[in-house]
Amino acid sequence: MSERKGGLGRGLGALIPTGPVPAEPAAGSSAAEQVAVEGARFAELPIDAIVPNHAQPRTVFDEDALAELEHSIREVGLLQPIVVRELGGGSYELIMGERRWRASQRVGLTTIPAIVRSTPDTDMLRDALLENLHRSQLNPLEEAAAYQQLLADFGATHEELARRIGRSRPQISNTIRLLNLPGTVQSKVAAGVLSAGHARAILGLSTPEQMDAMAHRVIAEGLSVRSTEEAVALTGGGAPERHRKQSAKRLVPEAAAAVAESLSDRLETRVKVDVGSRKGKITIEFATLEDLQRVADIITGPPTA
Repeated sequence: MSERKGGLGRGLGALIPTGPVPAEPAAGSSAAEQVAVEGARFAELPIDAIVPNHAQPRTVFDEDALAELEHSIREVGLLQPIVVRELGGGSYELIMGERRWRASQRVGLTTIPAIVRSTPDTDMLRDALLENLHRSQLNPLEEAAAYQQLLADFGATHEELARRIGRSRPQISNTIRLLNLPGTVQSKVAAGVLSAGHARAILGLSTPEQMDAMAHRVIAEGLSVRSTEEAVALTGGGAPERHRKQSAKRLVPEAAAAVAESLSDRLETRVKVDVGSRKGKITIEFATLEDLQRVADIITGPPTA
């Protein structure tokens, strides 16, 4: 039987204490360990003590999606806990996360991280979790998993998340994108050997193999985020080696790099400037169609009535 990998983020589980909150914060403890969440507790539950929700409308689960989730759990563990309610007698009923529960069973886990709800009020629980997210210091993977779960399971919006924790919508979207990294790279981010900035640059590559190789290179060579972005730009297109060498000779001039940095700050997203022998190209990244509209409104101004 496989055991869940430890030492990685638990998503919303990192925001919820497992026991009573001490009257005085313990030295070195995080805000997530000091702030109670009314109506919920976090626990590692026996996976065979959980039964599906009889009201679950979905009866067919996509096999490819389950296999992908199973692979992710094998690599980095389950970052997003399921949500259950207590039935009594040591058993629990699923409220949210049946795909996660099924995939964890297929991996062979004997326990599963869970939020045990004691209130039927989803809005109240969501608000309590948002408040804890505002206070807590999470690693980038925990943060990304918490954002994703609040959006998917608890009906939060990008705007609500951004407002409650003092971040921009692009920051929320770009953090969630870290969950698209292969498990080997996610592990490095969770362990703190790879920064979120490096990880976002690595996401510009096309395949998990390229991302994993670049992560190893960043750590081995001590590359800065800017150097990683340049290395990704030279590698990501899959150009033949001779073309990459020619491109390496045409590194972005300092002035163009300054413009790219200024645009990145103005648009709150990553902007690349490529300078060729005859012409150049500006690439503006966006996370969602909503984010694309936000960028367009900054550039052109919002549409008039």
